[in-house]
Amino acid sequence: MMDLGNRGVSRRVVLGGVTAGAAGTLLGPAGTAHAAPRSIGDVARRLDRHLIALRRDLHEHPEAAGQESRTSAVVARQLRDAGLEVTTGVGGYGVVGVLTGRRPGRTVAYRADMDAVTPQEQIEGGVETAHLCGHDLHTTIGVGVALTLARLRDRLAGRLVFVFQPGEESLAGARAMLDDGLFDRVRPEEIHALHCGPFPVGTFATTAGFGLPGQDRGTVTLTDSAKSVALAADLAALSTVARPASSADLENLVAEIERPGSALSRFVVMQAQPTGAGVRFSYRCWPQDRYAEVRAAVRRLASAYGATAVDFPADPFPAMVCPQREGQALNHYLRRTIGADRTLPTYAAVPFSGEDFALFLNRIPGTYTFLGVRRPGADIKTSYPHFGAFDPDERAIGHGVRTMAAWLTHRTQP
Repeated sequence: MMDLGNRGVSRRVVLGGVTAGAAGTLLGPAGTAHAAPRSIGDVARRLDRHLIALRRDLHEHPEAAGQESRTSAVVARQLRDAGLEVTTGVGGYGVVGVLTGRRPGRTVAYRADMDAVTPQEQIEGGVETAHLCGHDLHTTIGVGVALTLARLRDRLAGRLVFVFQPGEESLAGARAMLDDGLFDRVRPEEIHALHCGPFPVGTFATTAGFGLPGQDRGTVTLTDSAKSVALAADLAALSTVARPASSADLENLVAEIERPGSALSRFVVMQAQPTGAGVRFSYRCWPQDRYAEVRAAVRRLASAYGATAVDFPADPFPAMVCPQREGQALNHYLRRTIGADRTLPTYAAVPFSGEDFALFLNRIPGTYTFLGVRRPGADIKTSYPHFGAFDPDERAIGHGVRTMAAWLTHRTQP
């Protein structure tokens, strides 16, 4: 998630306690023998220790967008050891694992992003690339779902396609994977994803009809450099919502997203910087059909300052919108299976963040859900992606694995 600014299933069964070498394969105590687990929950719980160790290993080895060589190798090894059909090098360091069930059914995809956050994209952060957006959890949960369902493939219908995506932070990874033929050989009927969010640990915030805004950008060329500062200020004034400046502001933002009739049902968030004899700007808006309106407003302001040129890309980067039908289906499913108290529907998009999962949802329907990672009593900045204080509750991994494994098997049913 963008910040507030801008290629043989081992037939081993998980037995007893689980240990894991750093980024290694699943190991069980030698000589032990237990009955095979009976449910998704049973299997997933036996993986808890392994997955926490995996997440900590990934966390200690963050890789920026387009540089995920180690992370992708770790993921590919985990999937191969679980018996998935694995393809690497998809759109750069992308990894795709296919798990085929014993019974006919639908083909469904699950996506997890792998890159970490550079210092430039951190808020109140440090000077090194770090996993401050939760992608280490996302990757771990994706691996955990694959390992869990691989051990239950005799009961699995259809096929699952696990997409481990590089380059989300740069908004380049999804397009690169699609351009590299991601869905040419195995085309899913739908695709699903989780993202860490500032909600109580173990809760799921669904986004039916909403999601995250896209982004547009451009430049204005002026004849008088003295006017650039004033024009930048006037462009920034097109914003209809202020950026959070404190933990209290973040709390209010999250509360507004969860409120029916939210004031955030329409917004513009504009950034503009003077650049000598011109201005560089970028903005997000909701709904995305407002791009034409905002572009017209930018042109009017630029003209008033005597601009000689206003340049935009051919098209803005699209918004990520979770379809109503699939989003509502997930919401109903979660309320029925994990309870209404852990299912949090949202009623607005987060104004300051974007996601290239939008490009997948523009091809096939699916869902995008926020997984609560906030510890009880913790400051919201510890669970809000991109903040230097980001420190998610690792119990969220198990919640994500069990819930998504169950949801995906539900969706593969014929």
